[in-house]
Amino acid sequence: MLGAFLVVVTVFSAIQTFVLPRGISDPLTRLVFRSIRFVFDLFLKRAQSYAKKDQIMALFAPIGLLALLPTWLLLVTLGYTAMFWATGIQSWVQAFRISGSSLLTLGFATADHLLQIVLVYSEATLGLMLVALLIAYLPSMYSAFSRRESAVTLLEVRAGNPPSAVEMIKRYHRIHGLDQLGEQFQSWENWFAEVEESHTSLAALVFFRSPRPGRSWVTAAGTVLDAAALTLSAVDTPADPRAQLCIRAGYLALRRIASFFRIPYHPNPHYPEQPISVSRSEFDAAYAELAAQGVPLTANREQAWMDFAGWRVNYDHVLLEMAKITMAPASSWTGDRDW
Repeated sequence: MLGAFLVVVTVFSAIQTFVLPRGISDPLTRLVFRSIRFVFDLFLKRAQSYAKKDQIMALFAPIGLLALLPTWLLLVTLGYTAMFWATGIQSWVQAFRISGSSLLTLGFATADHLLQIVLVYSEATLGLMLVALLIAYLPSMYSAFSRRESAVTLLEVRAGNPPSAVEMIKRYHRIHGLDQLGEQFQSWENWFAEVEESHTSLAALVFFRSPRPGRSWVTAAGTVLDAAALTLSAVDTPADPRAQLCIRAGYLALRRIASFFRIPYHPNPHYPEQPISVSRSEFDAAYAELAAQGVPLTANREQAWMDFAGWRVNYDHVLLEMAKITMAPASSWTGDRDW
């Protein structure tokens, strides 16, 4: 019974990780990734530069993902070893031998009794299913990763590298026109919706790093959200509902990803009861930089600051927590904050 329980728990873990189309944190998967992260943290302590740390962390998610399969196979092997032993096989070594041969379909160890034959067939089926699940899982994950990174790469053209909300507004004012920002916010609203779905059902995606060290989906998200918040609060243009919807889609996505990783946050924050990580002096510097480029700004800077803080407080904490656990690169108002 203990062996059967171990097999059921393992199979249930694989179903929750690979098959179930919703964000449920599986304890076994979580334990595997936490254990590997502990080992990676030992190497990170010796790294002297961010480039070296980024190089190390680039391997974390792939190794963690691939480590799931041998972990599940080992647990299934141990569970069936106990069941084979309970059916009358005297030696634990022989029971383990039959279990391993059955799981990997090697065929060098056989069973004689009907119950043992049933166990052999069921274990071989489970082994093939686990391998097939991982093979089917990887294309879906890399497809979602590719769609995510396409938008992150394009943002470099519009917001610089590292990305900056101020730079994004300046470039649109200089090249496209501020009225074109709404289309960008609308496309990122869709991006946030897809990231929320993919990064909770395929949670390892959170830790898959961008192809270039200076990019990150977290800093890209922060840049777009800050650009929308600055546009609504400081830029003297008609209020665009697409910017408002983008911010809402963004903080809902970040909060739900944070909930998956059990990161606490205030469900209904208000400024100044809940402070933000961006200081008034940083906001004033951004305001002055935009004014120097001829961007039309609201005359009441105090009210602009209060409005910006009112928008930023909705995503400030979860954004910084995501930057922390993913070790996001330095960027304006996101990767450069004090964790």
